[in-house]
Amino acid sequence: MTTDTRHTDTRQNTRVLVATAVPAERDAVARALPPSGAIDVLAVGVGPAAAAAGTATALARAEATGHPYGLVVSAGIGGGFAPDAPVGSLIVADEITVADLGAETPDGFAPVTELGFGAITHRPPPALVRETADACAAATGTDTDTVQTGTVQTATVLTVSTVTGSADRAAELRRRHPRALAEAMEGFGVAEAAALHGLPVLEIRAVSNPVGPRDRAAWRIGDALAALSDAFGKCAPVLRSWNTHD
Repeated sequence: MTTDTRHTDTRQNTRVLVATAVPAERDAVARALPPSGAIDVLAVGVGPAAAAAGTATALARAEATGHPYGLVVSAGIGGGFAPDAPVGSLIVADEITVADLGAETPDGFAPVTELGFGAITHRPPPALVRETADACAAATGTDTDTVQTGTVQTATVLTVSTVTGSADRAAELRRRHPRALAEAMEGFGVAEAAALHGLPVLEIRAVSNPVGPRDRAAWRIGDALAALSDAFGKCAPVLRSWNTHD
């Protein structure tokens, strides 16, 4: 089941679909947006399968009504790899990579691409990543070259079907994906749907907890949702004005 929040006026902009997992993330994004028919925010469900299905359905419906989207954004909170992505920081993905799609072999994990199938990574347009990160950094007043709470960085964001719950698993993911700074559960599914419709994709994650042992006392979900809202309040103009020829 999907639920959405729409912002409408008569201005002509790129139509943007922002896909979140749950209503709390949807609402955090939506409350930061000025009234604009350019951006729809949709809660598509938890995990890559639900995200792909919900996003693809929304894209197909928009095309069928003659008002297609021009950009798709996966957004929400997620885990950050300590110490490089502390709680409260923001990650704009320059690569969206599924970390657990493949097979276990005697030599370890083999991604699906090594088995001769599919893809494991989607790359957002570099200019869009850069402009979005710059806008989000202005939202927090931080330098994108520093690493501290509230900072904005560009890096790989991993998509997992099972959230990491141990230090060993976190270390293994960093070994296999040294550029990864965050993990979440929907980005790759959203990106697959966007790719099927020939659309660019972006992923924005606010860090709510460290990747690793599940210590609920260390989670800062409210702070992460506030950071997500703050970021969209600043980057919305970049998203609305984006076109594939930039």
